Amino acid sequence: MSLLVTNQTLGDERSVTVVGEVDVSNANELRSALDEALASNATAIRVDLGQVPYIDSTGIGVLVGAARRAEEANATLVVCNPQRNVARVLSLLGVGEELGVDL
Repeated sequence: MSLLVTNQTLGDERSVTVVGEVDVSNANELRSALDEALASNATAIRVDLGQVPYIDSTGIGVLVGAARRAEEANATLVVCNPQRNVARVLSLLGVGEELGVDL
């Protein structure tokens, strides 16, 4: 399955919408979109995973890395609308709080 990642500016916020499965084969696409959002000097970045049925450890690593870079830039990164199975994986790995998971 291919991955579609879109970036949208909403005032001082940046919205990153992800559609499709995130795995090792396409995690660089997500990383690039998050890097672009961070480079925009947004104060908040919302990553909408509502249309992501699966994410592997590589994709989760990309999200955690982006959250840490956002914190260093005095910005926030929040993962919102994760599907139940994605939210469960984030919780089991203990990264839900770090990613500001918004259910």
